[in-house]
Amino acid sequence: MNTKKLFDLTGKTAIVTGGGRGLGEQLAISLAEFGADVVVCSRKVEDCERTSQKLRELGVKSLAIKCDVTNPDDINNVVEETIKEFGKIDILFNNSGATWGAPLEDLPLDKWNRVMDVNVTGIFLMSQAVGKQMIKQKSGKIINIASIAGLGGVSEDIMDAVGYNASKGAVITFTKDLAVKWGKHNIHVNAIAPGFFPTKMAKGLMEENAEAILAHTPLNRFGSEDDLKGAAVFLASEASGYVTGNILMVDGGFSAM
Repeated sequence: MNTKKLFDLTGKTAIVTGGGRGLGEQLAISLAEFGADVVVCSRKVEDCERTSQKLRELGVKSLAIKCDVTNPDDINNVVEETIKEFGKIDILFNNSGATWGAPLEDLPLDKWNRVMDVNVTGIFLMSQAVGKQMIKQKSGKIINIASIAGLGGVSEDIMDAVGYNASKGAVITFTKDLAVKWGKHNIHVNAIAPGFFPTKMAKGLMEENAEAILAHTPLNRFGSEDDLKGAAVFLASEASGYVTGNILMVDGGFSAM
């Protein structure tokens, strides 16, 4: 197959959770730029509507649906509406996330539970619901948004958020195990582990600890609004047809230090 064709997403249908802003919006735009129709969902449907309008202006179809990824009813509604509109689900980006910064000795139980519910249980529930459809189709691409914070310990002068780090470590192992289990269904399961991108969730941390973060980043800069696009399209397309169970770091070299 022609190499350009390998990256073409025309005719594919994708769901992007947390797609109304930040990294989710970047992911949704990248898929639409390569021809995919995209369903954008998050708790704030107004943000999703704004992103969906941008996608439609790129010439693809897009739906904006309210969804709390910890709520099975919301997830089932997203799946049902997607199937009703497009007839299939080719790509799932599990991007919704939450964090809470505090030393372990001061971390409230409800905040720990919230981070785990969104970052781990949410991915489980969404993958389960979408995966049932992909198993019927005998094909699919699931891409989870992990983090370099899930690769191991992180100095507190860079990031003091043990609950978030633990949750992303769980996402990495979930990704690898599901890839093993669902390979027989021709479902590819991979993850992207971003470094530091100036999203609403990370902006304060990055401003406070910029010097320490950049000192540990060989490229000496933060991620930009375009830096996830290539990785997203690669893992969502036929270009990654022999790639599963992989964690792709997009971090300016942070994890290499």
